[in-house]
Amino acid sequence: MKMIKNTLKGCLLGLAMLSVGAGSAQARDFRLGLLTPPAHIWTQAAESFATELNQVSGQAHSVSVFPSSQLGNEAQMMQMLQSGALDMAFLTLAEVSNRVPDFGALYAPYLARNIEEAGDILMSETARSMLDQLPRGAGVVGVGFGMGGLRQIVSRGPVETVDDLRGKKIRITPFEPIRDFYNEIGTAPTPMPLPAVYEALANGQVDAIDMDAELIVHLRYYDHADTILLSNHMMFPVIGLVSNRVWQQLTEDEREQISTLMNKHLLSTIDTYIVKENRWLQDIRALDLNVVEVGPEFFGEAISRWEEKWSGKTDILAQLRK
Repeated sequence: MKMIKNTLKGCLLGLAMLSVGAGSAQARDFRLGLLTPPAHIWTQAAESFATELNQVSGQAHSVSVFPSSQLGNEAQMMQMLQSGALDMAFLTLAEVSNRVPDFGALYAPYLARNIEEAGDILMSETARSMLDQLPRGAGVVGVGFGMGGLRQIVSRGPVETVDDLRGKKIRITPFEPIRDFYNEIGTAPTPMPLPAVYEALANGQVDAIDMDAELIVHLRYYDHADTILLSNHMMFPVIGLVSNRVWQQLTEDEREQISTLMNKHLLSTIDTYIVKENRWLQDIRALDLNVVEVGPEFFGEAISRWEEKWSGKTDILAQLRK
């Protein structure tokens, strides 16, 4: 927490210096896309970034925020960022890790033991150094990391051991590190966009879902569930991206202003989840469902097999573990 506060102080100090002469910048209207609904913490952070950038730039810059996949799924938004058709986005690491494998290491099972430790990892020098790979590796500029809650499992049927998940169709975010984890367990990982998840769980299209506590509570995924595993098995970062094509058109002052403010509001999501995560978990524990709390031992050798596979893809995993 102290690191977060110090970082935010540095952001504000730099911002105060940059605000002088901001009125001379070329007026720009940026578009920022994300998957999450308007009430989600990530979307609120994007809206706050848009408001503050407009204020600090003396109304020279505006940002239109498009939540709920209005501009397409993450693969489509990443392509738009690469071409310059989209200016900015707050995305999961799905498409980034598909292009730059090091980012997949941030999804290592039990890399973080709790929500506070997840925040520390995402603010570490090791994590931030990974951003340098993105202009060449993915055609985007990585501004910084924020955070979602730790991952849980919501199941339509009873789950007492990991064997009860084998062969089950489990909704996942569509990218390799999560798919590999559920493959090692012996499930049938099923990629699915967020807006389709509630109905899919209701009609039995999937047997279970991989989800964070915030959305389990706010989108009532428990309505069609028998069991919730509070496993905290994986952290779920968000990354702030700017199209590299757009970035090259900005002045140094504009780049600094945008990166300072975007990073500030991404960091705010870490503070928010640290404060709210335990409250959501308490709400889940109070549900009239079978709520089971499990740790790494529940998943057995699946974790070590995942670790062995991904250690061969990236050497940054060992650094993150430290």
